[in-house]
Amino acid sequence: MNLSRLFIERPVATLMLVLAMALFGALAYTQLPVNDLPQVDFPTLRISASLPGANPETMGNTVATPLERQLATVAGIESMSSQSSQGSTSITLQFELGRDIDAAAQDVQTAIAQAARNLPQGMG
Repeated sequence: MNLSRLFIERPVATLMLVLAMALFGALAYTQLPVNDLPQVDFPTLRISASLPGANPETMGNTVATPLERQLATVAGIESMSSQSSQGSTSITLQFELGRDIDAAAQDVQTAIAQAARNLPQGMG
């Protein structure tokens, strides 16, 4: 027997089957879990530099600023923040979600190498 013929000959049963499937589908849809804030790990890199004995202002002016200028040329940076303290500076780069972290790290290394000539001697 042809399957479509069965449904054509019994329109009430077909209608009831379709309504039952729609009702169960609607009930199942309401039970689907939805996460308003999904857990996403943004590609992030942290750069640290130290200059023994330098105060925070000197670290900001002579170390963080040249590095930030050069790092700003790296593609795909979503945000950049830096913090300078006694003898050290930390720069955090957050990249776009689609950015490959390995390629970003390579680009950051290149930018740091280019900024090295503008940095003070004796940095670690």
